[in-house]
Amino acid sequence: MLLATAGCRSSDMFTGPDPLAGRPRLAPDVVTLQAVIAAEENLISLYQTALDGSSPATARSPALKPLLTQHEQHLAQLRARLVQPPGTATASASATAGTASAQASPRPAPRSSGRAVAAPGHVTIARLRAAEHASATRLVQRLATVEPALAQLFASIAASDATHVTALGG
Repeated sequence: MLLATAGCRSSDMFTGPDPLAGRPRLAPDVVTLQAVIAAEENLISLYQTALDGSSPATARSPALKPLLTQHEQHLAQLRARLVQPPGTATASASATAGTASAQASPRPAPRSSGRAVAAPGHVTIARLRAAEHASATRLVQRLATVEPALAQLFASIAASDATHVTALGG
């Protein structure tokens, strides 16, 4: 009774997020990082499709395997930066995959469930070059919108993507 007369409400005794309000929104840097991860997954998918032999001329290109390996390293670096609360679904990354793949490739790719969008059956060197160029451009555009450490990683990956354009004959 003493608390009631002192003007203290039970809600005054609790601090922190409201458990009834649901999960808090992800920070803008997390959403950006998820989109960049989805775009990197799409580039890897394009390279894997190019190397699977669907186009003999593309599959024989000696430059593709080392470029794929670099993208896999980039993806590992990006994923290492992503920290999410336990139980957080990765649906936001998958939801952005469709957008990222549409931006990364000249042709729209069908959406798939849960993972990066798979590339259609035939991937040319020109398509890889265009996807690399688009990736580098998008990453540079994001530099001013993220924290410095993330901007440094994005700049490094963008520089690598730009060199991939040259390695692919662009």
